[in-house]
Amino acid sequence: MNRYARQIALPQVGAAGQTRLRDAHVLVVGAGALGVPVLQYLVGAGVGKITLIDGDTVDESNLHRQPLYRMQDIGQPKVKAAAASLAALNPDVTLRPLVDWLTPANAPDLIAAADVVLDCADSFAASLTLSDTALVARKPLISASALGMSGYLGGFCATAPSLRAVFPDLPRRAATCATAGVLGPVVAMIGTMQAQMALAVLLDLAPSPLGQMMTLNAAQWRMSGFRFDGATEPDSPAPFIANSQITPDDLVIDLRTEVPFPFRSGALHLSPDDLTKYPLPPAATRIVLACRTGLRAHHACTALRNRWAGPVALLALPDL
Repeated sequence: MNRYARQIALPQVGAAGQTRLRDAHVLVVGAGALGVPVLQYLVGAGVGKITLIDGDTVDESNLHRQPLYRMQDIGQPKVKAAAASLAALNPDVTLRPLVDWLTPANAPDLIAAADVVLDCADSFAASLTLSDTALVARKPLISASALGMSGYLGGFCATAPSLRAVFPDLPRRAATCATAGVLGPVVAMIGTMQAQMALAVLLDLAPSPLGQMMTLNAAQWRMSGFRFDGATEPDSPAPFIANSQITPDDLVIDLRTEVPFPFRSGALHLSPDDLTKYPLPPAATRIVLACRTGLRAHHACTALRNRWAGPVALLALPDL
């Protein structure tokens, strides 16, 4: 019996569709609670090549919502543990694990090589970096987030608006699974739907998931969705950059008041309130605003642009 017989039997797939899946290359960013069901179902479906990037290691607190991993994997890089487990699931699939974080420096090459990009990082900086890069490259992006008892996913870029078009305003603070908690089945449902959207893009199913948003409220047993095909792209959003992309001419401002010193020599150490009173450089100078997640930098940039017209870039420093 052919491994893929049950999905080849679908008129939406057939032998031609299975060949498309075999020849496809998918980029998965994040091997955590969203990435685990994504990987399991894409590998099970026979997607031919998957590049997986994540710099994290397996922790015991992950296991309730990341059942791809086992107790013996604790302390190991997630991408390597995932690759070993998935090779046993389907040896037809080539899985390339990268023990690294997605950054604005490595995103362009990774996205250029892929047919579909899946954002399973659950990070504002990573999600916006992926969206900005995929929009320019005209590559489809399936992005998702889950927390507590709810979550969302959508198909962005390529023929659809970007993540910034749908979410022009970011929250002031961001909860995490560590601070707000999450139930495993909730995030698994969102990740499974991400895999379904990716397969629909690869198989060119109609209606397209690009331009479609889905939301889940597991506490109230509700799922809903809407189309956002007509969402307008924002004018000149401040891009995220990597640490390596800072130039000697940049004015770098570290907004992290929780650390005693700025992250690099020559950077200013200001709170967002201090920044509103700081004398600004000539408009030709680029200002780089840095914080832990990118949220403070984003909101500081919004305030800064009310009194300054020069270029601004954002930098997230989660591991410094």
